[in-house]
Order: sequence, then C-alpha cells, then structure tokens
Amino acid sequence: MNCKEHHIPELELSTGQVREALQCILHTILFIRSPGPVKPSQVECEGFRLTYTRISATLGTHAPRSSLENDLDQKINQAIETFLRSLSQIGPELLSGCLTLSFLERRASRQLFGLMSHEEKVVFEQWVIRIVVNNTPRPIGNDSAAVIERQRIEDMGEGMLRSALAKVFEIVGGPVDHVPPVQYEFEIACTKRADDRENMYTRVANMPPILNLSS
Repeated sequence: MNCKEHHIPELELSTGQVREALQCILHTILFIRSPGPVKPSQVECEGFRLTYTRISATLGTHAPRSSLENDLDQKINQAIETFLRSLSQIGPELLSGCLTLSFLERRASRQLFGLMSHEEKVVFEQWVIRIVVNNTPRPIGNDSAAVIERQRIEDMGEGMLRSALAKVFEIVGGPVDHVPPVQYEFEIACTKRADDRENMYTRVANMPPILNLSS
C-alpha cells in the first residue's frame, strides 16, 4: 500500500498561539478521518476567532466526558509537548519544528510455512505540519502602537491557521481510495535533531504570562 503524504502550509505563530493552533488542526483531521461513527463536539478557540469540530465520543456513549475524548486529549497534548522540545532555532527569536500525524493499520504477517507470525504497522496516510514559532515579545502597553501590533500578530496567526484548515478540507475532499475500510490507528511524531533542545523548550515554556504556552 502506498502512503499518501499531505503537507499543510507552514504556519508562523507567536508563542502563545502554538498550542491551540496545533490542537485545532490535529483534532480537525482526526475527526474527519475517524474510522467509525463518532459523536462530534464544537470547540470555540480562545485565541482565534474560529470554531472547530472534534471527536467527543463514539456513538452510543452517554458519559459526560468519554474515555475516548480523554485519550485523544492526552495523546495530542503529549505530542505537542514533544514537539516543543524538538524546536530548533533558525534565527533571532525564531524557532521551527515539524509534526507528523500518521494513520496506520496493523497487519499480521506469517512466515516460514506459517510457523512464525509477526505484526507490522502499515502507514497509509501522513499529514506533515511545519511550524515557525516567533518568540518576539508582544507589546503590553495600551498605546495605539502596542494595540495595533498585538492585533497584527493575532490576525497574522489566525490567517495562517485558516489557510491550514482550508488546505485540510481541500485534501479530504479528494480521493480516499488509500484509506482502508477497517479500523485503524494514528500516531503523532515530530522531527528532532540529535542535539539537546531542552534549553529551547525551557525558553519557550517559561515566557512571561502574556506569552505563556499553557494559557
């Protein structure tokens, strides 16, 4: 099976926009590529004038918050943390990283006249998301210049996120012959250079509150 690789337009985001933008993109793709019927949930972004749809539960689940929803949140949030630790500096106040969402199925394979078997992962689709993180401190004053600059940063990030989502919808509207008619899984991985990037992660994560990634 050939693996389809989709590239999302590169996003340049301010530090405080990264986490929510990635959550928005990843949840949107996972909802659209769900291998079975699911219950949708609408999420209104806090940092963008956007609403996206995510998986809330499988159909027939009546719990207020399903274990599936919790598992998805945990897997996505862990992937974002790993992504932040993989950031590489590419210029003054600029860092970059790449996140890849893979869909795969597990196949049992027999060898040696059927006396031995093993399970292999077959990846049939990958979504590549490249992010440039701009650590330039945002102006915090109330003067007109500061207000205009903050609005410019917010508008630029939102515009890039809208373009990324538009590309997702364009792709999913295309052929789906490569998607198997069975239950399948997903994995999220990021590129990471061999050298240690802990200092870069600490620098991003420990920004002042207005730039705090956890907000």
